[in-house]
Amino acid sequence: MELFNVLEARNNLSSLVARAQAGEELVIARRGVPVAKIVPYVPKRGMTGRELVQWLESNPIPESQRKTAEEVDEVIRDILEGRDDS
Repeated sequence: MELFNVLEARNNLSSLVARAQAGEELVIARRGVPVAKIVPYVPKRGMTGRELVQWLESNPIPESQRKTAEEVDEVIRDILEGRDDS
Protein backbone atom coordinates (compact mmCIF):
# COMPACT_ATOMS: atom_id res chain seq x y z
CA MET A 1 0.00 0.00 0.00
CA GLU A 2 1.27 3.39 -0.97
CA LEU A 3 1.37 6.16 1.64
CA PHE A 4 0.30 9.77 0.94
CA ASN A 5 0.44 12.72 3.31
CA VAL A 6 -2.78 14.70 3.84
CA LEU A 7 -1.77 17.63 1.64
CA GLU A 8 -0.68 15.34 -1.18
CA ALA A 9 -3.93 13.35 -0.88
CA ARG A 10 -6.03 16.53 -0.91
CA ASN A 11 -4.24 17.85 -4.00
CA ASN A 12 -4.56 14.50 -5.82
CA LEU A 13 -7.88 13.18 -4.53
CA SER A 14 -9.38 12.52 -7.96
CA SER A 15 -6.44 10.40 -9.05
CA LEU A 16 -6.37 8.54 -5.72
CA VAL A 17 -10.08 7.75 -6.07
CA ALA A 18 -9.46 6.51 -9.61
CA ARG A 19 -6.67 4.26 -8.33
CA ALA A 20 -8.98 2.88 -5.63
CA GLN A 21 -11.62 2.22 -8.30
CA ALA A 22 -8.97 0.24 -10.14
CA GLY A 23 -8.47 -1.95 -7.05
CA GLU A 24 -5.64 -0.28 -5.14
CA GLU A 25 -5.64 0.42 -1.41
CA LEU A 26 -4.01 3.71 -0.45
CA VAL A 27 -3.06 5.04 2.99
CA ILE A 28 -3.26 8.68 4.07
CA ALA A 29 -0.87 9.80 6.79
CA ARG A 30 -0.57 12.85 9.02
CA ARG A 31 3.04 13.61 9.93
CA GLY A 32 4.02 10.15 8.74
CA VAL A 33 1.46 8.35 10.89
CA PRO A 34 -1.24 6.43 8.95
CA VAL A 35 -4.69 7.78 9.81
CA ALA A 36 -6.99 6.68 6.98
CA LYS A 37 -7.25 4.27 4.10
CA ILE A 38 -8.86 4.66 0.68
CA VAL A 39 -10.11 1.29 -0.53
CA PRO A 40 -12.27 0.13 -3.44
CA TYR A 41 -15.99 0.21 -2.67
CA VAL A 42 -17.60 -3.21 -2.82
CA PRO A 43 -21.39 -3.04 -2.56
CA LYS A 44 -23.00 -5.53 -0.21
CA ARG A 45 -25.41 -7.93 -1.76
CA GLY A 46 -28.35 -9.39 0.05
CA MET A 47 -28.52 -12.99 1.15
CA THR A 48 -30.47 -15.45 -0.90
CA GLY A 49 -33.18 -17.43 0.84
CA ARG A 50 -30.99 -20.53 0.69
CA GLU A 51 -28.07 -18.66 2.32
CA LEU A 52 -30.35 -17.33 5.05
CA VAL A 53 -31.72 -20.80 5.82
CA GLN A 54 -28.18 -22.25 5.92
CA TRP A 55 -27.08 -19.45 8.25
CA LEU A 56 -30.07 -19.97 10.54
CA GLU A 57 -29.44 -23.72 10.64
CA SER A 58 -25.82 -23.17 11.67
CA ASN A 59 -26.70 -20.32 14.10
CA PRO A 60 -29.90 -21.37 15.83
CA ILE A 61 -31.73 -18.87 18.01
CA PRO A 62 -31.75 -20.00 21.65
CA GLU A 63 -35.19 -21.17 22.76
CA SER A 64 -35.32 -18.43 25.41
CA GLN A 65 -34.95 -15.72 22.75
CA ARG A 66 -37.37 -17.01 20.12
CA LYS A 67 -40.32 -14.78 19.27
CA THR A 68 -43.63 -15.31 17.55
CA ALA A 69 -44.42 -13.54 14.27
CA GLU A 70 -46.69 -11.15 16.19
CA GLU A 71 -43.89 -10.25 18.62
CA VAL A 72 -41.51 -9.61 15.74
CA ASP A 73 -44.13 -7.42 14.02
CA GLU A 74 -44.50 -5.41 17.22
CA VAL A 75 -40.75 -4.86 17.50
CA ILE A 76 -40.61 -3.72 13.85
CA ARG A 77 -43.55 -1.33 14.40
CA ASP A 78 -41.86 0.13 17.48
CA ILE A 79 -38.62 0.69 15.57
CA LEU A 80 -40.40 2.31 12.63
CA GLU A 81 -42.36 4.57 14.97
CA GLY A 82 -39.22 5.59 16.88
CA ARG A 83 -40.03 3.66 20.05
CA ASP A 84 -36.95 1.45 19.94
CA ASP A 85 -35.92 0.70 23.53
CA SER A 86 -32.58 -0.85 22.67
